[in-house]
Amino acid sequence: MLTILLIGFSSGLPLALTIGVMSAWLKDAGLSKTAIGLFAFVGLPYNLKFAWAPLLDGIRVPWLADRLGPRRSWALTVQIVLALAIAAFALIDPNTRPYLVALVALAVAFLSASQDIVVDAYRVEILEERTQGAGAAVVQLGYRFGMLASGAGALVIANAMGWPTAFLVMAALIGVGMIAILASPEPAERPRAVVEDESHHAPLRAWTERYFVGPFANFMKRPYWQAILLFVILYKLSDAMIGRMTNPFYIELGFSLDEIAAVTKVFGLISTLGGAMAGGLVVARVGVVRGLLICGVLQMLSNLAFAGLAAIGHDIGVLIVAIGVENFAEGMGSAALVAYLSALCVQGFTATQYALLSSLAALPRSTLGALSGWLADRLDWVTFFLVVPTFALPGLLLLLWLMSREGALPAHETRDAATETA
Repeated sequence: MLTILLIGFSSGLPLALTIGVMSAWLKDAGLSKTAIGLFAFVGLPYNLKFAWAPLLDGIRVPWLADRLGPRRSWALTVQIVLALAIAAFALIDPNTRPYLVALVALAVAFLSASQDIVVDAYRVEILEERTQGAGAAVVQLGYRFGMLASGAGALVIANAMGWPTAFLVMAALIGVGMIAILASPEPAERPRAVVEDESHHAPLRAWTERYFVGPFANFMKRPYWQAILLFVILYKLSDAMIGRMTNPFYIELGFSLDEIAAVTKVFGLISTLGGAMAGGLVVARVGVVRGLLICGVLQMLSNLAFAGLAAIGHDIGVLIVAIGVENFAEGMGSAALVAYLSALCVQGFTATQYALLSSLAALPRSTLGALSGWLADRLDWVTFFLVVPTFALPGLLLLLWLMSREGALPAHETRDAATETA
């Protein structure tokens, strides 16, 4: 469990860098809100990680795999290159070379998404079935602490010693995951799910059908699968629109980097974790589907708290309330969504199917979230935070439609992929 905690920390650290910290750095450098919003596209690798996940599953790292094993060799390789990519930020001036910043940020996001793939696979394989639930909780805890270290920590260090030092420290912290991987065993080989009788296929075709075709073909057997995927994309759309602009918003209101770090990162993390626990209780009480609806409505309404902060202006007390309300509701929505995505996955195809679903859930953050800067440049902050919550309505309406279709939103999946064919 200590290993899971530490690799979760290393996995969560780069995400806050490419989302929140990046926005603060670019705003501090004087870039426009529209330009900052466009940097949302560097997060696309998080949405597309399912596309190369089978490669990390089916290809061995030369030389290193024979000494560390396939999982640990991939993890260590990705972590080393990721640390170097983060350190590269310290050498770039975003004012004079914004395109190079975008290129490095894209590389960091790609390597971070790859690390997520390996860490998830390692966690599932290293733990026994009876400890999978606890392992999932522990890796989320480590993930949040990693986001806290890069979110709040980078801002505090940047405020005290400058941005280059902040990025170098963040690069060094990836070493936490490297040490954990080197000090831990390789997962034991486990039986794989049977897609079909591959004995009559050429090796390349058999490999492709197993790692690329099987998980997706299986998912498309589900009733209304297209609508389900669309709902997964839309459920957290309003949060994605707001998330890209919060740090520029705080800075324009006159909050210092230290205040932003203390309130939005530290207190915000506590609120998010509390909301996640509350969301889990709601789902346990009313079920996954109704839990999605309840948490989704609260998530939408909580966005309005920022409109109140925008109307009042620089007030640390109001900032605390707004962050507390929004992050608590966001944690509830995330917990309900994770429970639903987990219920959609079939045993034997869990890793790739969850990668697909979680990638789609993050898609608005890296695509439609880019529109937030354009919108913020054309609206005052109060109007912006009154308009953005309406982006949650399509997802909620689609959820209501799916709830009326039998079999569209199962609370639990019991089919075993080992007995099915692609």
